[in-house]
Amino acid sequence: MNNTEGYITKATPLLIQSGKELNMKKPLCLSSILVTSLALAACSNNNSSAADRDHNTSNPLNQAPEQPKENRISATRIKLTFNDKEVLIRMYDNPASMAFLAQLPLTITFEDYIGKEKISILQKRLSADDVQAGDLSKKGDFAYYAPWGNVAIFYKGFEDATNDLIILGQIESGKENVENIHGDFTVTIEKVTK
Repeated sequence: MNNTEGYITKATPLLIQSGKELNMKKPLCLSSILVTSLALAACSNNNSSAADRDHNTSNPLNQAPEQPKENRISATRIKLTFNDKEVLIRMYDNPASMAFLAQLPLTITFEDYIGKEKISILQKRLSADDVQAGDLSKKGDFAYYAPWGNVAIFYKGFEDATNDLIILGQIESGKENVENIHGDFTVTIEKVTK
């Protein structure tokens, strides 16, 4: 036992000393450990934040993504005319939009679909081979749904994603005209030349 006590006394003097001395040294020891830990944590957070900032600015993948070419707005607008009302749509610059513009002027009939969009099946499908589909629709989108070959005007947002929806453009004015019409309606669509 004496060998063990001597070994313990040399290795861990705080454990063998009196309870009074241990109680006084314990808070001092804990407070110094706490201060050291906080200082190290503060230093490491500052260094990692600076490193993260440097990494984020130098890495182009961490910056805001550039808008894909398919979703860039173009200067081209179309006008939908129905029941003495008009809707103006600014078209996106993508192959499906260009294919749609090539079919104009058109006269087609729209019908309501699920209380969120007005749709019309096109007589001639659009070529959508090189277009990135799968966009989420939002209120005011003018879109093409490839499986059915229809165009759609969204007067409410649509929460469910589909891999076959291509946004052709965005309503600039007259959104309320689409929201307030009930039943089927015939629309003349033409390119705005102004």
